[in-house]
Amino acid sequence: MLESYVKLTVSSNIGYIEFFHPNRNSMPSDVLSKLSKTIQEAGNNDAVKVIVLKSGGDRTFCAGASFNELIDVEDAEAGKVFFSGFAHVINAMRKCPKLIIGRIQGKTVGGGVGLAAATDYCMTTKYASIRLSELSIGIGPFVIEPVVTRKIGLSAMSQMTIDAETFFSAEFAKEKGLYADVFETAEELDEAVESLATKLASYNPEALADMKTVFWKGTDDWDTLLIERAAISGKLVLSKFTKKTLKRFR
Repeated sequence: MLESYVKLTVSSNIGYIEFFHPNRNSMPSDVLSKLSKTIQEAGNNDAVKVIVLKSGGDRTFCAGASFNELIDVEDAEAGKVFFSGFAHVINAMRKCPKLIIGRIQGKTVGGGVGLAAATDYCMTTKYASIRLSELSIGIGPFVIEPVVTRKIGLSAMSQMTIDAETFFSAEFAKEKGLYADVFETAEELDEAVESLATKLASYNPEALADMKTVFWKGTDDWDTLLIERAAISGKLVLSKFTKKTLKRFR
């Protein structure tokens, strides 16, 4: 049985952060916690000039929240704590002084879309379709809404939220600004990611850090805002509708 992990590998001043979970790279609390801490670690590592965020395997990039863990949430505080995990990861990415390149090899759902949106530059294969499925299970993409809306705009974000059972294509995501480049194969994707990361790692790190601050201007309230949003999701996950729906996926 494969085990979940989060690991940081540094090569030629590039910090490769990889996460994995055997259930389609879903995100339980322990993986979220390790991921936020690893991003902070890479941000503080002088040997790292640029970060590449990726997931293990060759299929789904990230299936979002762990349904198995959500089913076991018994009170609003526990629900808030769980969804705060996504808030902590997004805020770690936002405040990290290093630019983060997203390497998205396949489909991404819910919180995984939030991770993609929180990168500074996102590159994918043509298989990297996206879906915001939260309304269909009785909650909503409250925590990730600010970062997704910031990247693709309120119109596209609301379209995806309302059409919660549809996968939107990688080309749609590129057109809306979530993805910068879409490649035919994972091999082409990896070549492009390494090429860009190598170039960025050779640039002035002070300029990169200052530029990142500009990119994220106006998000200083997210430390509070995303936790408030986590409380909304944490309450909704207790509803009879959501509990009944989640049990179908156990």
